[in-house]
Amino acid sequence: MNNFEQFFQTISQSCCYKNKLHILIIYLIKNLVMKYFGKLLLILTVSIMFASCVSSSRFNRLQADHNQLKTDYQESQIQLAKCNTNTVSLEDRLAEARKNNENMRTSLSDMQNSLNTSLTLGTQGNVNIAKLVDEINASNRFIQHLVQAKNKSDSLNLVMVNNLTRSLTREERQDMDIQVLKGVVYVSLADNMLYDSGSFEIRNNAGEILSKIAKIILDYNDYSVLVEGNTDNVPITRPNIRNNWDLSALRASSVVQALQNNYGIDPKRLTAGGRGEYNPIASNSTPDGKARNRRTQIIITPELEQFMDLIGQAPQSSLDGNQ
Repeated sequence: MNNFEQFFQTISQSCCYKNKLHILIIYLIKNLVMKYFGKLLLILTVSIMFASCVSSSRFNRLQADHNQLKTDYQESQIQLAKCNTNTVSLEDRLAEARKNNENMRTSLSDMQNSLNTSLTLGTQGNVNIAKLVDEINASNRFIQHLVQAKNKSDSLNLVMVNNLTRSLTREERQDMDIQVLKGVVYVSLADNMLYDSGSFEIRNNAGEILSKIAKIILDYNDYSVLVEGNTDNVPITRPNIRNNWDLSALRASSVVQALQNNYGIDPKRLTAGGRGEYNPIASNSTPDGKARNRRTQIIITPELEQFMDLIGQAPQSSLDGNQ
């Protein structure tokens, strides 16, 4: 190894010292005898080495900067990956939010349609309620009319009973029973007031009591009259009368004919009927009970046609008409 090579190695190993330039200059001066090209090559090489050589502290700083940049780069890659992941997640959430928004729009539309339907039905319901209120009011007026008619009938019945009772003597009232039941006047006469025992022919002295009853019937010419014959359970043994059915019916017929022929009551208002022994009001086991069962009832009642006409005037419900 020649001197130049040794010197070159020394310079290379100690290139980091500050006095390396001075040493090199001294060495060059001492070796001026070197060939021109060798010296030029040596100068160029050393210059390049000097130009590329940096201090140790700066190198360390550069190395630290490099490591920091590398670390930052790795962290940036991690953050980028996270951002990409978050971006995908946000896109999914955005798609879900858009879907929910569409569902809410659909629900809102359905609710609006339901509300419109409810408002329409509510309006129709108000109309139906108004009609129903009108019908209820009409029904109330009709009921009040019926109540007034019934009250009027009851009042007339009471007046009838009072007038008939005042016209009777004390003895006549003892053998008569006058009641008002369910809007109907019942005048019950004991058989000994009208007939002989076992007979259906009216006694002569029965005319006075029948005339008083006939006067009441004539005063109330809108009332119908039903005459019912009733007997006890003792079998009849007279000729041409088969049983108590015949006897009760014949007695009722006798009274009806007397009211028609003797007192001028319209026969269209009269009805005769026999109940026989099958409508008792007392036990037939005692003489007193049998006497109470042997009776003729004159039933004075308002014309049913009047009440039927009232019922026919009842307001018809529109709800019934829709059925």
